Amino acid sequence: MSMLHTVNKSPFERNALDSCIKHALPGSAILLIEDGVYAAIKGTAHEGMVRDSMANHSLYVLGPDLLARGMSPEQVIDGISVVDYGGFVDLAVNHDKVQSWL
Repeated sequence: MSMLHTVNKSPFERNALDSCIKHALPGSAILLIEDGVYAAIKGTAHEGMVRDSMANHSLYVLGPDLLARGMSPEQVIDGISVVDYGGFVDLAVNHDKVQSWL
């Protein structure tokens, strides 16, 4: 059973992403949305944790949420796919369940 995990909180304010990574089964997908997109940026204190998680999980970041926060896809950690709203819908449809981490 495949699962899509969505994380909408900044890793600088909450531990939602850390909890998600620890509980997500290998092969799960993680989509960073809203303030969760800060975890996808190169050079932050959380980059190592995010890179390590990519060994077991597919990571995605919502492009419009990046842009809304003044960031660009060029700032995203290599290996994280930037998706639009249609891509978000595709991810939700292509996984059996969606788990939101708050």
